[in-house]
Amino acid sequence: MLTITADAADFIRQSAEQGNTQGMSLRVAAQRKENGEIEYAIGFDNATDDDIEFKTADVKVIVSPVYADLLQNCVMDYAEIAPGERRIIFMNPNDPGYVPPTDVSGDVPTK
Repeated sequence: MLTITADAADFIRQSAEQGNTQGMSLRVAAQRKENGEIEYAIGFDNATDDDIEFKTADVKVIVSPVYADLLQNCVMDYAEIAPGERRIIFMNPNDPGYVPPTDVSGDVPTK
């Protein structure tokens, strides 16, 4: 399913500490927009009975089964978008606009 890089995992743990949400799982959701692109939402939450629960990069993740197909083989990273500007990004081969990275560093899996 979804893979989280070490940089993203560090950011998630720091965010949990700052938000007093340690011990909660990271909920990841994905929805296909009308143009086919995928829109993402993340936040800390508690699992429900129907959720898919797993661990990646030592982060507990929960996903509703309705989003599982859209998140298959997706990689979540915390990357520098511009000098000094970092944010969570999703590299998802299920998104029609996805272009694989050409300069991969760290632990981002490539195929």
